[in-house]
Amino acid sequence: MASVPVETAVDPTPLAAINDFVIKFANVNGSGSASANELFAKSILRMGVPVSPRNIFPSNIQGLPTWYEVRVNEHGWLGRRGGVDLMVAMNPQTWDADLKEITPGGYLFYDSTKPLPRAKFRDDVHVIGVPLTDICSRHYSIARERQLFKNIMYIGALSALLDIAPEVIETLLAEQYRSKEKLLDANRQAFHLGRQYVLDHLTYPLGLRVRHADRVGERIFVDGNTAAALGCVYGGATVCAWYPITPSSSVAEAFEKYCAKYRVDAATGTNKFAIVQAEDEIASIGMVVGAGWNGARAFTATSGPGISLMNEFIGLAYFAEIPVTVIDVQRGGPSTGMPTRTQQSDVLACAYASHGDTKHVLLLPEDPTECFEFCAAALDLADRLQTPIFVLTDLDIGMNQRLCAPLAWDDARAYDRGKVMTAEELEAGRDFGRYNDVDGDGIPYRTYPGTHPTKGAYFTRGTSRDPYARYSERGADYVYNMQRLLRKFDSARGLVPPPLARAAARNTRFGAIYYGSTSPAMDEAIALLEHDGLFVDTLRVRAFPFPDAVRDFIEAHDAVYVVEQNRDAQLRSLIVNEFDIDPARVPAVLHYDGTPITARFIAGAIAARMRPSGNAPGTRPGGLS
Repeated sequence: MASVPVETAVDPTPLAAINDFVIKFANVNGSGSASANELFAKSILRMGVPVSPRNIFPSNIQGLPTWYEVRVNEHGWLGRRGGVDLMVAMNPQTWDADLKEITPGGYLFYDSTKPLPRAKFRDDVHVIGVPLTDICSRHYSIARERQLFKNIMYIGALSALLDIAPEVIETLLAEQYRSKEKLLDANRQAFHLGRQYVLDHLTYPLGLRVRHADRVGERIFVDGNTAAALGCVYGGATVCAWYPITPSSSVAEAFEKYCAKYRVDAATGTNKFAIVQAEDEIASIGMVVGAGWNGARAFTATSGPGISLMNEFIGLAYFAEIPVTVIDVQRGGPSTGMPTRTQQSDVLACAYASHGDTKHVLLLPEDPTECFEFCAAALDLADRLQTPIFVLTDLDIGMNQRLCAPLAWDDARAYDRGKVMTAEELEAGRDFGRYNDVDGDGIPYRTYPGTHPTKGAYFTRGTSRDPYARYSERGADYVYNMQRLLRKFDSARGLVPPPLARAAARNTRFGAIYYGSTSPAMDEAIALLEHDGLFVDTLRVRAFPFPDAVRDFIEAHDAVYVVEQNRDAQLRSLIVNEFDIDPARVPAVLHYDGTPITARFIAGAIAARMRPSGNAPGTRPGGLS
């Protein structure tokens, strides 16, 4: 390939790969780049090549740096790999840091309107300059248009450099601006201006390129928050109370959108749902507790700071035994922390939420498909167990689009309402004790308000009581309730999604436990380790309380690495606490810089412990990349 215009001499051979590279866009928040970058990712997806995009954005409205990283991988790896092969450097503020991320032999694409000194480049990176600002100035007179169309222009240039079919992008633009002919024409013009510059002035394509494939299959492209909202719709939720907080707000917004479509009586136009944006998180959880007490399926969506504020009501729902579903889209903490960065940082806060002795059921989905399934399941579990159920996703799952299995629902599925005593049963003389364990599973019967005119009523309180809901501070009554709640928690072990085990290709003394959004990077990390002759059995934990299979997995190995995205090894702490495991047997592999964990990081960290003198190929143990 003939060299492209460069500002510095380049020694390494240019990276060359088909349908297997990482491209990262460095932009300024509020510049209109998000839709253009998403257009780029979808164009490759339309060519039948799996992609996994991740938006890394600041917590302000505009002006600060933002990045959009796209993993292109025909083999279907959807986690972050680590490293960047092509950097689209559109933000002078972050130029130096962005330049450092590029793999030797990789590419730097930038706006070459303003010449830069040789010192601003690397000798081992191939530089591609396109005078985007100059082209925009010659074709557009309005400043805002120049900024917006510059984004589409670099997509056009990249389509030629990476051999992306232009007709695919044309089709996507037509879909995006359907019925907006003027916008469509202007965006189409900007796209072709950028593409034509490359065709006229540069050698193309690069060593990195896209080729039509058929590797997407029947999978869909959706974000976890949208899937979670649909899970709540299909799971029968009729009440949502929430307070806006990043990164969970779009759960409630999507729920409202789908309810407006599917929960309105066609004949009368009456809404069959209630959605309340409360004045704060305390009010929102209070409304959900009230709705759950009244028999409605209700949920709230929040993040770590919201969980902190909700603790007292969560304790009430736990002790008064009221069905509640809480969707926690985790972010960096503590306090305000990093509102637009991802972490698995609320595990302990949710597992033991509220004061006193509490234990709560946690569901830990790995992708949007499980967000859909687990949110629907949470509503069933809340009714069945009469307790708060937490669905713990995070920003990486919630706000980034993922390729995943189609969302499926069995229309014959009946909602599990649990133990609800009917008017007929009460009328027939059946004994009703609101907190009475009649069959040993710890779960009592409840009644809905107004079930019977004279029977089945009880006083709901947050204070101690006897099995018939009568106020009592007798030690024996308190102990009875607390032990019964433990039996209920134990019953939950057989109801929550079980962990999924995967045996290594060879017998091994080593294992790894992981959960949630760590999953796609973990899948690839295991392949990297096996390529280097290191073998690890894995167990993906999907819920708390843990079934005995988790303890059995640990006992079957000399060492089990617990991989998670927080500082304090929170899942590991739960495992040690629940099973009284020797902490030395479950060493932690921790990543918590706010970016999604990478396959290279996991492989490097595990390899360094399994074989201290060597790492998996291309990895550096202990890094945060």
